Amino acid sequence: MIRLTKHAQEAVGVRSIALTWIEEAVSSLDLVEADPRYPERRRSYKAITEYGSRVLQVVHRQEGDDIVIITVHLDRGARR
Repeated sequence: MIRLTKHAQEAVGVRSIALTWIEEAVSSLDLVEADPRYPERRRSYKAITEYGSRVLQVVHRQEGDDIVIITVHLDRGARR
């Protein structure tokens, strides 16, 4: 199950990010890397075709069987 923190919920609303994009980013991602400051967190990247192939970055952590989404944004500096 995917859960969003309050911050992630706000980011989704403000940035007009579809929940299906988040699901795709953590399930069929293009790239994943460890967060250098928080080793329990992962950064997943997914090019979003519907948004001009801009890259979505999702910061998340595993909590039991759940994936907790910490924040999400379109990453201007990511390469496609």
